[in-house]
Amino acid sequence: MRRRMLARRAAVTDLATAASAVRRHVLAAPWSRTGCCVAAYVPIGSEPGSLDLLDALTVGGCRVLLPVVSTDVLDWAVYDGALAPGPWGLRQPAGRRLGATALAQADAALVPALAVDLQGTRLGRGAGFYDRSLPYATPQTPLVALLHDGELVDEELPSDEHDVPMTAAITPTGGLVQIGRS
Repeated sequence: MRRRMLARRAAVTDLATAASAVRRHVLAAPWSRTGCCVAAYVPIGSEPGSLDLLDALTVGGCRVLLPVVSTDVLDWAVYDGALAPGPWGLRQPAGRRLGATALAQADAALVPALAVDLQGTRLGRGAGFYDRSLPYATPQTPLVALLHDGELVDEELPSDEHDVPMTAAITPTGGLVQIGRS
């Protein structure tokens, strides 16, 4: 399934248009407001999202937390526009580390995914960092997968007990869709 979704994602040709649409939908979401705190990520390759999205959230008065790969759970740091090289070619904030529990401050968590089904099952890259880290969010925190069109799937994805379900997804064409435990 991962190989199939990665191949599908590699075929996405207009990443800029998709990123612009995702940005517009994120900024229109109810939790995207002045004074909010949003946990997000720096996209790699053809992942949905953009630095423009992170900058727009910040300019709009949101505090943006980005993941920092540390041990088996993600650490978090505030995005201030500067990024440093991280493991596996990732870019991450260079500022003070806030710890895994900082995720509890987030009004919403934007999560990378290769696909999500309508029950909220998320297919990630397989390392498990998000599944070990998302339990630090409060039960009320929306867990929102950013996807390309066609990655919110009707078919049931494989899941394990440790998988943390998403509560919503955002796609360029479909916008914000409530799913899973919402």
